[in-house]
Amino acid sequence: MILASKSPRRKEILTHLGFQLQIKSKEIEEISNKESIVEQIKDISFKKVLVVALENPKEYVVGADTLVEIDGKVLGKPKDRKDAEIMLKSLSGKTHKVITAYTFMNLEKEINITNHVESLVYFKKISDKEINWYLDSGEPMDKAGAYGIQGLGSIFVDKIDGDFFSIMGFPINHFIKTLNTLGITVESLSKI
Repeated sequence: MILASKSPRRKEILTHLGFQLQIKSKEIEEISNKESIVEQIKDISFKKVLVVALENPKEYVVGADTLVEIDGKVLGKPKDRKDAEIMLKSLSGKTHKVITAYTFMNLEKEINITNHVESLVYFKKISDKEINWYLDSGEPMDKAGAYGIQGLGSIFVDKIDGDFFSIMGFPINHFIKTLNTLGITVESLSKI
């Protein structure tokens, strides 16, 4: 299976379950003219996978996109340290939504599925000292919302309501259920 993503977290989640992955990602403009935030992220996930699937029509291709939403505002990956600081301050002491959309495609077999999973994350109040410590770690820079729930950013999370792996970047349980509807079982994962 081809993973249309450079995300080390997505690769880790999928390989841990036994998928034999090739990494082939293409840069796309991550914009969508869809109306709702959910439809936008699903559209971006679809575009990321389609561009790779078109070059590999016989292969299974999977990809995903994750965003953080708070008070109707979308937080992607921070542009720089200041942007990351602003994001972390906006999340401090509040609840936010993490939406991960994934697409699974095989053009030859006419498989084209895009789904999404939404989770709530409750952040504790974060001090300026903690934010600076976290920024100094460098961890926030390649993550939507400027934190990684599986890393140092975990200390900011009071609780979650939803799918941990979706927050991390790939909703593996939801994905496996989708594969099961196609007749692909967990025992056959290493073969696709």
